[in-house]
Amino acid sequence: MKRYILALDQGTTSSRAVLFDALGGKVHAAQYEFPQIYPQPGWVEHDPEVIFATQLRAARDCLAYAAAEGAEIAGIGITNQRETTVVWEKATGRPVCNAIVWQCRRTADLCAEMTEQGQADFFRRRTGLVLDPYFSATKLQWILRNVPGALERARRGELLFGTIDSWLIWKLTGGRSHVTDRTNASRTMLYNIHTLAWDAEILDALGIPACMLPEVCECSGLLGMTDEAVFGAVLPICGCAGDQQAALFGQRCFAPGDVKNTYGTGGFLLMNTGALCTESQNGLLTTIGCSIGGKVSYALEGSVFVSGAVIQWLRDGLQLIGSAAETEAIARSVPDTGGVYFVPAFVGLGSPYWDSAARGMLCGITRGTGRAHIVRAALEAIAFQTADVIRAMEQDTSLLGTIRADGGAAQNGFLMQFQADLLGESILRPDNIESTAAGAAFLAGLACGMWENPAALQQLPAAFTTFRPALDDAGREMLLKGWHDAVQRCRIPV
Repeated sequence: MKRYILALDQGTTSSRAVLFDALGGKVHAAQYEFPQIYPQPGWVEHDPEVIFATQLRAARDCLAYAAAEGAEIAGIGITNQRETTVVWEKATGRPVCNAIVWQCRRTADLCAEMTEQGQADFFRRRTGLVLDPYFSATKLQWILRNVPGALERARRGELLFGTIDSWLIWKLTGGRSHVTDRTNASRTMLYNIHTLAWDAEILDALGIPACMLPEVCECSGLLGMTDEAVFGAVLPICGCAGDQQAALFGQRCFAPGDVKNTYGTGGFLLMNTGALCTESQNGLLTTIGCSIGGKVSYALEGSVFVSGAVIQWLRDGLQLIGSAAETEAIARSVPDTGGVYFVPAFVGLGSPYWDSAARGMLCGITRGTGRAHIVRAALEAIAFQTADVIRAMEQDTSLLGTIRADGGAAQNGFLMQFQADLLGESILRPDNIESTAAGAAFLAGLACGMWENPAALQQLPAAFTTFRPALDDAGREMLLKGWHDAVQRCRIPV
């Protein structure tokens, strides 16, 4: 009897695989980190082959566990870091260069030039996105312009483009499936979210050959069959969504107005707006939330470039902590930050500012500032950035309801309580915070018959911890005023 769904959760800093059972519960998980590559300031790259190797290793760990249990895999769901751009040779499968990561700002000058030429509205109307280096379009254009011979080879049909989902599926199927899903396509800045097709005028404007692009599929349905050599069996890949849309689905935010906030490497808040494709007036993105059975639902999204990654920087860059788990106790060891604010604009600021030139800043430091103050300020910065996004969302829509939190940093109780205090809103954190992987599993499970429909998913057991606000309005506004002053300082050109 087929009892498990395998979810592949390929993230920015690690590749994870999770087995889920028919009750939506996590049975087994494996995870492997991989190196971040920083060729120069503001540039971020990954080795696509290392990404696949670590993802394959994690998947095989889970499959070995399932085999030991005598259970079979009904299907595979994939979720992934979005916007990260890979170009590889169709004949050999070799990448022509490192993947350009969503965090990379190398095309900031190009985006600024295009904005000055008045092209921003052209892209926003068609894709729902702001003209920013964050998205795949200008990353792909950069590769075609800067890798010797790439443009000519692409025009001859020798090169393929994909986001990480496409790359993994291509590799897992032995090169037989070059596909993506609508959520990932909607993050490339090449996909028209109204016509649901690659936009020919955008491709022409950027000089990108259409033959490079993957076929766009629904989020729940057959995307390909794994090559037998990969896992020793042929398994259906039947679910796919970008990580944030997968988390929205994994949190079972199926109704318009449902929201979730993921505290991962970056911070991402999505609101399900249903069939309504809402155009933001406050620096938010309009994106595809899900596509099942021919029906597309949209979402509003606020994107914070550096969220949990700031904790990784405290550990690896400053060596102030040994592990992320230490930060909660350290932050609680002082009553406040002593006036210290930390704006982690390592690669610019995302929603609602969209300032590529901004850079990180610690301000308010005195002789009395210590390690605990800096650690606490880093955690508070995650919450402050989220508060900016939610305030922008409130200005765009009246649908905002209870906020559901997930992601690695959501395990930090101090952060969750400070977030609730800062927003004046309750935060619901599921006891099982595997929302991203769960979303991929749910999408695959619907396609392969593990669950009949989304209503059946709503009946699966779920437990939450609720964090309720305990700060008065005056205290909240004082903190926010100091934060916005710090943000303004980091945006002043040097």
